[in-house]
Amino acid sequence: MDLSAPIKQLMTLDVGAWFGPSKQLLGLDIGSSAIKLVQMREQKGKYVLQKFGIKSLEPEVIVDGTVMDAARVVTAIKELLQESNVRLKNVAMSISGHSVIVKKITLPPMSDEELEGQVKLAAEQYIPFDINEVNLDFHVLNPLEQSEDGQAQMAILLVAAKKEKVNELTELVKGAGLNPVVLDVDAFAIENMYGINYETGPDEVTTLVNIGASVMNVNIIKGGVSLFTRDISLGGNRYTESIQRDLGVSYEEAEAAKTGVRREGLDPESVTAVMDGVSAEVVSEVARSVDYFKSTNPDGEISKIVMCGGSARVPGLLQQLGDRMGVSVELANPFNQVDITAGKFDPEYLASVSPQAGVGVGLAIRAVGDR
Repeated sequence: MDLSAPIKQLMTLDVGAWFGPSKQLLGLDIGSSAIKLVQMREQKGKYVLQKFGIKSLEPEVIVDGTVMDAARVVTAIKELLQESNVRLKNVAMSISGHSVIVKKITLPPMSDEELEGQVKLAAEQYIPFDINEVNLDFHVLNPLEQSEDGQAQMAILLVAAKKEKVNELTELVKGAGLNPVVLDVDAFAIENMYGINYETGPDEVTTLVNIGASVMNVNIIKGGVSLFTRDISLGGNRYTESIQRDLGVSYEEAEAAKTGVRREGLDPESVTAVMDGVSAEVVSEVARSVDYFKSTNPDGEISKIVMCGGSARVPGLLQQLGDRMGVSVELANPFNQVDITAGKFDPEYLASVSPQAGVGVGLAIRAVGDR
């Protein structure tokens, strides 16, 4: 979504080939547990990391994606900008969860002039919100797809985001002295991050899973094009809450146990058992998403699963997912093909936090006016 234009741009499926300083954007990922910022520039066909930072949020500030204390979020953004010495003002941010709907639709072939009006009419059938309460955008996946009866049709990816949520995010960013110009979707930001870091064959079907604190995004792509997305209200907070409830410990103790810190009086085997139970929930939701995708795409055999997000490193999760799905599961590195030497970043530090950087990297490669 280009927030400076009357017609809203909500997402992109293609990385812009180039952008100058006037078009460069700061990627700002406002999550339930932390705010992440990424600034990159393109140089000789390669992306160079200029700025990167993470600022943790206390658990009551953003709850399940809902901002409970806007002032503290704004303060955290300002502190992060200062600590990272960021001067860029134009920002790309993203949205996920129940406030956004992504759906593939088909329409008869038509001109670009007709398309926008027809997409809006079609959206009223597919979007479970009042059409006047959402920002709409679309992307043509295939202008000449063949229907089951052999007729030509246009395959279109339709996206709608609640204006209330969009306004909430823009006010946070403006409150920090920044200029919000692009709103993306978490799932597509992860897709763009993957696209600049990994090669994908034209027939290769990959499941991208981003597991944050409160929401998990699943995006199934083929040859670099999204075919199916789903947001699930399940994330890293579930591990903490389950440890806290089942083992009778405080939030702080549960959070520490989740990250592998051993506490006196807390049995490690009991912690592992609780976490394995939550991981089973995560795996089941990914499997359900893939099964639904396969039911509508009989030839869409998944070749691998790529994980990112702050909770992707939960011990045993990747192994459990691989055993259930029977395919290779790997942890994404959002800086895999990014030059990190220019900013003198500590490689060990970046490696330790890189799973959290996926959305931010995908946002940082956006440019004003791209698609």
